[in-house]
Amino acid sequence: MKVTLLGTGTSQGVPVIGCDCEVCTSLDFRDKRFRASIHIEVDGLSLVVDTGPDFRMQMLRAGIKKLDAVLMTHEHKDHTAGLDDIRPFNFLQKKDMPVFGKPNVLEQIKREFAYIFSGNRYPGIPQVEAVEIDDSGFVIEGVQITPIPVMHYKLPVLGFRIKDFTYITDANYISEESLALIEGTDTLVLNALQIEAHISHFTLAEAVDMAKKIGARKTYFTHISHRLGLHSKVESELPEGISLGYDNQVIILP
Repeated sequence: MKVTLLGTGTSQGVPVIGCDCEVCTSLDFRDKRFRASIHIEVDGLSLVVDTGPDFRMQMLRAGIKKLDAVLMTHEHKDHTAGLDDIRPFNFLQKKDMPVFGKPNVLEQIKREFAYIFSGNRYPGIPQVEAVEIDDSGFVIEGVQITPIPVMHYKLPVLGFRIKDFTYITDANYISEESLALIEGTDTLVLNALQIEAHISHFTLAEAVDMAKKIGARKTYFTHISHRLGLHSKVESELPEGISLGYDNQVIILP
């Protein structure tokens, strides 16, 4: 399995417009962060989790020319706003793009992209097959996907597990039931927003504690704000087996 961290930034991205803090003005490429998303290649299947505002540039930067399906974690714009840019995959592959999400997520997408779902298949608009899922496991072309329910303050969000890889973004609470679904994960990607307390995201300290509790061989943090600090400094202070993710980082699972 090959996982590419397409984006590791929070909703504003990094650098933030108008900000001249040391992170936003850093020359380290690891401090430049698109909105959070990943690409997964497994058993011939090509998946993207979330299509944020930077989706087009993420596809170009990572050189992705085939996409079989999109998984949506939740309905916030920093995770859905780039859906229109699945059009080139429609043209290349000559088929609709399956987009998997919970009913509330798909309903939000249908409202925001009403022209896609109007029933008038106007030439050139995205061709999308909305596929409803719940908290139960499902299969895409022979690959088992296990949803991991978590909470983003009061909003339910889905993480996803595929084989021994688990991805969780936009969370500040993981139940014992969900932890049981993650058990045995080899590689974990988990959100860690900033140092200070936040109403709907794990702080760095909380994410470290959760990573230790889950006990994956390797954990990478994502959905990172400029308020977390410089990548090089934070990375040097993390426990063994835990790292900050960075954009376009490639992770090869055993």
